[in-house]
Parts: sequence; structure tokens; C-alpha cells
Amino acid sequence: MIPEPFTRADERWLDLVQEANAWFEGPLGQQLLAQEREILARELKCCFGSYLVHYAPFIDSPLELEQIGRCVRIGPPLSGVEIQCHEQAWPLGENVADAVILQHALDFSRSPHALLREAARSVRPGGHIFIIGINPWSLWRLRSTFSFGAFHQATCIKPSRVGEWLNVLGFALEKRRYGCYCPPLSSLSWRAHLAWLESLGQRIQMPTGGFYVLTVRKMMVGLRPLRRDRREHMGQLIPLPVAKVSRRDAKQR
Repeated sequence: MIPEPFTRADERWLDLVQEANAWFEGPLGQQLLAQEREILARELKCCFGSYLVHYAPFIDSPLELEQIGRCVRIGPPLSGVEIQCHEQAWPLGENVADAVILQHALDFSRSPHALLREAARSVRPGGHIFIIGINPWSLWRLRSTFSFGAFHQATCIKPSRVGEWLNVLGFALEKRRYGCYCPPLSSLSWRAHLAWLESLGQRIQMPTGGFYVLTVRKMMVGLRPLRRDRREHMGQLIPLPVAKVSRRDAKQR
């Protein structure tokens, strides 16, 4: 059942979210999320503050971080989402979040530019955005081409393109990591046989992992130099006549 605030929402967006959530509950989706949790746990150690905002098109347990006061799940009408909202209209003020996580949000979005702008607006200067997306140069992307349902509809935006968008929004790329080098296989035995690919890929960080993680930081607002007041125009100096003093008069004095 669709909540009342979403009765007029884009039905295609709601259908896409429901299909994406169903795919992430499957074996391949769980395989991907398990690898992402490990990398996120390491990357989030650089974040400190009061609020972390997590947006994702699937149901997941909330993040628990000691250095962050509160982790808030926002997004589409799914179980566990504390603040339900449209992807183009976050009910958050400007510069309120210390960090934002967009976990496959751009992959399953009808308006990725608008979603990214909402996230950028919500982060304070000096705060971070962590973007996780399916790597278009991976076997996972190849698998999605021949799949059905939500995985086939994934946008899979290139990390370099996302970095360009964030640069325009005033963010600087700090780190880019890849993960899930094991092919998208449903068989647990085959995953066990190919586990060495994961350790090798994590060590070398080849750009062929199933997903990428971008860590970007919002640039601090620089100080603007004050403009000097214009001085009043001074008139031209006019030389004054000076009486001449002869040497004889100078000796007498």
C-alpha cells in the first residue's frame, strides 16, 4: 500500500524502487551489499559530527557509528525509512548533515541530477558524501544487460561522470575505491573457489570491481576580501610663493 503523501508520486519511480528492493533481497544483491558494508565501515571512520543521512532504494539495517551522533534513513516508502520523501525534494534544511550516503541511489533514480543536488544542498561545508554505484566497467554491469527486472534497469553511471557533476556542485574528490571483484554468481561453491579474486582485486584496486565508492568533500566557503572604499578625489597641489633670502640677510640673523 502506498502512503498518502506518495499517492501522486511518479508511479514509475515507485515501481522501480520496489523492484530494486526485491533484487537486493536476492542472493546477488546480498553479495553486493555484504562487500559494500565492509568498505563503508572503513571509509566512514573519517566522519565526525551529529547527523549522517542514508538514502538507498532498498531495506537495510541502520548504520551504527560511534563517531556520529545519529544516522537517519530517508528516501522512498520502505520499511525502516524514518523520513519518507521524494528523491527530488528532501525535507532537510541546508548544511544540516555532516555526511550523506547515496547507496545505489543514482543507479535506481528517475532524476539522478536532482537527487545529487538535494544531497549536496544538505551537506555542511567540510562534510562528506559517499556515493556507491554499480561499476559500468565490470562483469556485474554485463550481467545486468542480460538480466530482467530492476537490475536490467540500473543506470550504472560512470564514476568519472559523477565526479564531474560533483565538481560543478562545489565538491572535491578525496578517494575512489572499488569492490566485489568476484563475478555475480548465485552458486556459493563457485564464490568460494573464486574468493582469491576478491583479495587480489582489493589489494591492487583494479577499476573492474562490481561497485565503486566515491568519497567527496564539500569545499569550505572562502573568505571574500573586503572592497576598499574609494578615496575622495584630491585637487591638484598648487605651489605657494616663498620669499627669497639672500646670504647677507642670513649672516646678519
